[in-house]
Amino acid sequence: MSGLARRLMVFMTTVGFIGSGNIGGTVARLAVAAGYDVVLSNSRGPQTLKELVDELGPKASAGTSAEAAAAGDLVVVSIPLKAYRDIPVEPLAGKTVLDTNNYYTQRDGAFPELDAASTTSSELLQRHLTTSKVVKAFNNIYFEHLRALARPTGAADRSVLAIAGDDAGAKGETTAFLDRIGYDTVDAGSLADGWRLQPGTPSYGFLYSGGIENFWESPGVPVDAAALRAKLAAAQR
Repeated sequence: MSGLARRLMVFMTTVGFIGSGNIGGTVARLAVAAGYDVVLSNSRGPQTLKELVDELGPKASAGTSAEAAAAGDLVVVSIPLKAYRDIPVEPLAGKTVLDTNNYYTQRDGAFPELDAASTTSSELLQRHLTTSKVVKAFNNIYFEHLRALARPTGAADRSVLAIAGDDAGAKGETTAFLDRIGYDTVDAGSLADGWRLQPGTPSYGFLYSGGIENFWESPGVPVDAAALRAKLAAAQR
């Protein structure tokens, strides 16, 4: 890890969560285990997160999405894509925002620009959060695998996750965070390259299942950088 990444780890103490479901809740668990404070939020109100807060312990609290955005040194957005315009803009100004979202037409409705492959879901979020630095992360791995495959730095069976973003500093901050919660990182390029991590591509889901078609039935299989890069390179639109 670079010296910059180590310094980022020292100064970043709180992670905010806009959306605390399967992926958001899993990242929150990994973050607490790594020593971070977390502030959780969802669309239903802080009172509905009591069970998760109680599970995570004294380093966790719940608030509104605006409160989670304001509290986080780093903020994870894990909500349905159709709701991305509801994400508060001002509390996220200047911050790195990790976008876990995927586009599912059956849930989100049709986005013509995504159907035409003229942009990516993370680019849409970046246009909404004009003063933030969006990095795509966590969207190509099943949440149970994300929780099961975390390993300490230097472990022989440590897995990698891919990120995509337009800001080098934000990607460095994300890399430091991923390292601390148990993962190495492969840089997949810009936000425009983020489609390589989306559903239907070789890097989505199946990679961490060992190729099992029903990837949710697998306990999870470690993935190294070479394997992930090969799948990213094989992606076609």
